[in-house]
Amino acid sequence: MKKEDKIPYQFNAISDLHRVLGLPKPLHPLVSLVDNTQISVDKNKLPESFLLNFYKISFKAALGGRIKYGQNYYDFDEGGMAFTAPNQVLAVSDETEYRGHTLLFHPDFIRNYPLGKSIKNFGFFSYSVNEALHLSEKERTVITTIMRNIEEELQVIDDSSQDIIVAHIELLLHYSNRFYKRQFITRKAVNHDLLTKMEALLSDYFNNETALMKGLPTVQYLAAELNVSPHYLSDMLRSLTGQNAQQHIQEKVIEKAKEILSISNLSVAEIAYQLGFEHPQSFHKFFKKKTNISPLQFRQSFN
Repeated sequence: MKKEDKIPYQFNAISDLHRVLGLPKPLHPLVSLVDNTQISVDKNKLPESFLLNFYKISFKAALGGRIKYGQNYYDFDEGGMAFTAPNQVLAVSDETEYRGHTLLFHPDFIRNYPLGKSIKNFGFFSYSVNEALHLSEKERTVITTIMRNIEEELQVIDDSSQDIIVAHIELLLHYSNRFYKRQFITRKAVNHDLLTKMEALLSDYFNNETALMKGLPTVQYLAAELNVSPHYLSDMLRSLTGQNAQQHIQEKVIEKAKEILSISNLSVAEIAYQLGFEHPQSFHKFFKKKTNISPLQFRQSFN
């Protein structure tokens, strides 16, 4: 696989990735825990971009300094985690620090367990690299203990191994979820700035008639403008306000609709188009669902 190839290379089996990384065969075909220091590979021989047909959870033992968020530094430099779901495009990093561990597990390994369905609820599998989980020393101990338990379980495969390993993976994900919530609190001041920027972005979207040209704003649009991933934006907002990004957009649409209804003579259809709705009926239904009255009834309440 040459660097100039445009189509991302796909690793279908964990053993294929082991081979490319210069690692011995995995102890189990569907799950593996890799010591990053054992990786021995010439990065020039790696595909420039690639897909994994399995989950990847990377823990780096140290990040080499304090982490800066906005104008502030935080001392969570004891380690960091990154989460990748199947079929997400990855690229070769120029980073040379490999200390830590990487857990790989195929969807088939958890398919017949409740985790097979609930894993999609862990939104951090869709976070960007710059939204990685940074761990305190205490949190690092929790994560490394769970990974060590998985490593030990892989040494002796028997009838109970899969049940125990799946339980450890689920525990790892739940702790990661807890630590991400802590991270949102740690970044609270910066996240409030992000919320302020989002509110201004939504106001400009409607005031500049962007909605009339492009339709209703989407979570993807907001996330791109704010340089964060959609899942991270929603999870961050939920930690601050209890509402996700889509709910914030809907609130802004209702707020703007009420404003136009109360101060203008535009028809309900004209208001619907101005807000980005394709059909006036859709606006009528949306407004009534959110306020329990129709747009006309709301306007008449001001007369």
